Amino acid sequence: MIEVNTKIHDKFSIEFKTSFVTRRKLKKNDFSAYMWFFVPMSLDINKETYPKSQFYQDIKSNVRLITPKFLLRDIVSGSALPLNRLRESFSNLASSPTRTAKREYEYQIKMFAAITHSSGRDACNYIVEGEHRIDEKTAMCLTYIDDYKAVLAHYRELKSIISQPTITDDMMSCYRYGDEYLSNMMLYYSTNLLDHMLKEQQSSLMQRAINAIQQCIKDEIAYRDDREYANLKADDPNGNRDAMFRHRVLKKYVDSDLFLDVPKKKDGNLAEQLYLSIAAGLAMMFATVVSFHFQQKFGNFTLPFFIVLVLSYMIKDRIKELSRYYFAHRIGSKFFDNKAEILIKDEKIGTIKEGMDFISHKKLPADVKRVRYSHRLMEAENRVSDEKILLYRMGVHINREKLNGMTPYETTGINDIIRFNVDTFLRKMDNPQVMRQVMNDDGTISHVLCDKLYYINIVLQFSFEDTTTLRRFRVAVNRNGIDSINEVI
Repeated sequence: MIEVNTKIHDKFSIEFKTSFVTRRKLKKNDFSAYMWFFVPMSLDINKETYPKSQFYQDIKSNVRLITPKFLLRDIVSGSALPLNRLRESFSNLASSPTRTAKREYEYQIKMFAAITHSSGRDACNYIVEGEHRIDEKTAMCLTYIDDYKAVLAHYRELKSIISQPTITDDMMSCYRYGDEYLSNMMLYYSTNLLDHMLKEQQSSLMQRAINAIQQCIKDEIAYRDDREYANLKADDPNGNRDAMFRHRVLKKYVDSDLFLDVPKKKDGNLAEQLYLSIAAGLAMMFATVVSFHFQQKFGNFTLPFFIVLVLSYMIKDRIKELSRYYFAHRIGSKFFDNKAEILIKDEKIGTIKEGMDFISHKKLPADVKRVRYSHRLMEAENRVSDEKILLYRMGVHINREKLNGMTPYETTGINDIIRFNVDTFLRKMDNPQVMRQVMNDDGTISHVLCDKLYYINIVLQFSFEDTTTLRRFRVAVNRNGIDSINEVI
């Protein structure tokens, strides 16, 4: 199964978070993903102005394991697998601070923080985005606060285990990093939840939940002040800058064990060299045959033979170049541009291949064409002759058996987080606003500024086993960057 979430990452970047979810009983899982970019002709994006090297500069891919899924309450209750593993690593470190024990201790802190982050985010989003009755939403808010407070309390209780002479300041810093990160996430999602609740229709029942969230946030801020963690404040821009920097660094630290090593190399090198050798051989064969034939006809040291020899070598070079072009086209259609091995602790658990090409409208699959040209903004919008089509394709292979053996937590697959920067597409756009004249009701003229937008349509096509899914997004951009992104259903 393939899941995708698309959003604006920043003013100039679109983020595609693609989850490649494997089947438990299927050893080898193969996925294919296609991104079809339909770019207005006026932006002058084509093979000559936008080579592959530029495309791969504009696209950034981060591959990470899908965070193991737990309900917020199950992190520290029931079987409490994350908490029990964390406690065990603390105890082992305190008893015998070996290099292995240190690595496991730090790994479990990162995983506990990452799992809590994911669970807290899902719980908060479920409350905010779901359609619930007031009494249901209130109960869920109270449960969310109790569960999150329980997670923080259990984590902080573990400090007593490592408060031993065997624990160095460096090892204790790992604990503090985890504590500050957990606190950051709790405040972030709880504040989002409070903002949502304050916008809801107020009632005495709703006020109970609001009071509980507010008190929880106050208590956490007081705890952070006591530990000298940086807090965001409405009137402290310098302090907020430092707090955001710390938050970003801590997030990278916690996620570091989830991100995978994916070294890229060019795909199809052996086939390319073989095809190029064939091209050189064909050219040389032509030149040799011509030389032998005219040598017998005109002799070795004659002017006609010399002229024919020169001409044959000129034609030979053209044959070589044309053959190289033909075989390069064949390579491009059968192979990818880059190939990368997905590594966990230097162990290969899968591969990712990627390729980019401009294609003609004639080669566009019928189902992709149908999705792209339905629901137009107007009937004359984006005629075929007014668009260039750029295709980015991926092939992903995951060995589920090897994946299971590499991590102590069960993970369902990998996330490929792709960020595509549109800055190159903006260079030949007109001004973001244009002045127009309109006549008022009284016959006078007013001058109004109108936004000028360009629309880039993106069709995502995902295939796994016998299932193919297509989704379309319309991205509105102007010279200032990305204005909006909306899914077209």
